[in-house]
Amino acid sequence: MSTPNGGLITETNIQYYEGAQQFFISTLTQGSVTTTFNTDLILGSADSWNPNDSDYALNNFLIFTSTNGITFLPYITSYTVVGNTITFPGNLPQFSYVRIQLKSTAVENNYGSYEYTKLNDIINNFIVGYVGQDKLIPRVNRTDVIFHAKRGLQEFSFDTLKSIKSQELSVPGSLSVPMPQDYVNYVKMSWVDAIGVKHTIYPTQLTSSPSETPLQDNFGDIIQDQFGENTEGSSQTDERWAANNPANITGAGINNNGLDWWGMNSWGYGFQNYGQRYGGDPVNMQTNGWFTINESTGTISFSSDLANKLILLEYISDGLAYDLDTKVPKMAESAMYAHLSYSILSTRANVQEYVVQRYKKQRSSELRNAKIRLSNIKLDEIVQVMRGKSKWIKS
Repeated sequence: MSTPNGGLITETNIQYYEGAQQFFISTLTQGSVTTTFNTDLILGSADSWNPNDSDYALNNFLIFTSTNGITFLPYITSYTVVGNTITFPGNLPQFSYVRIQLKSTAVENNYGSYEYTKLNDIINNFIVGYVGQDKLIPRVNRTDVIFHAKRGLQEFSFDTLKSIKSQELSVPGSLSVPMPQDYVNYVKMSWVDAIGVKHTIYPTQLTSSPSETPLQDNFGDIIQDQFGENTEGSSQTDERWAANNPANITGAGINNNGLDWWGMNSWGYGFQNYGQRYGGDPVNMQTNGWFTINESTGTISFSSDLANKLILLEYISDGLAYDLDTKVPKMAESAMYAHLSYSILSTRANVQEYVVQRYKKQRSSELRNAKIRLSNIKLDEIVQVMRGKSKWIKS
């Protein structure tokens, strides 16, 4: 399907769905092709066109050629890439075909891209629409706009934009995993069972990881090294927590499969062990395990019953960690413009206070609208949830 002139969609169907673009060489003098993918072409190194090169796997595309447009063969001769233009040595054969194929990961990264607007486009559009003679802001440095745009994206990412990321990890024998590189705060922690169902893991106040673990002598004095710094040892708190059987806290029996024995956390057959957990704290009466966050080491630790289990960590980033993150949902684009207007006006001298307050209110209103739009509330989903309203709540 072709795209009308002036349309916002620049890719054809085959480019979007298959990640491929095909060129027909009709002249004797053509030595390069320029792709129009929304995804930039990446060449691992100057020599990674060669399949035997160590950086070949870093390329995010492949090249194929054909004499009839039906049977394509891999192109393994040298070429260079500048931007999205591929230049071949010499001229391409006349009446031949060249096919550029993105790798699967690059194609998947391109899916859903129409939902977002790049932060750079937001900045450019703001300068065009709001800055200039007889406009809201007579003049402003582009660097100022970039600063406020990045700060706005960070603030929006925390509670407005769809900026929740997730990592699938396995809990090692050490019961500790590093925080994601762009981690700001966690949203939810779950372990995944054999059929893919999530079970919420809760943070615990029963223990915590110390930020310092200095060694002491027999008199309790802290030992220093030859440079006068405290000598650090391993945390006994972490070691004891890792060695603890969670059944000692919950009162539930755990068998070899990690499941509760009948009667240990319920009445069960014959009421065996009935009343065993009388007086227990309901916060701790669960068998999904616990986690703690050690800010000093940048790690997340889990209770021993989660060893070797598959976990799903959902967390918040600030939207600026990677180039792919620096994009704004179109439903929040107007809120970004309002944020930029208010942020620039509020930091300038000789701007009347009523003007600043006006754009502060506009920013608040646009941000509220963006939250409502991005909340993605659907009537059918509400109806489905309300079907459980007639259930009896047992005490």
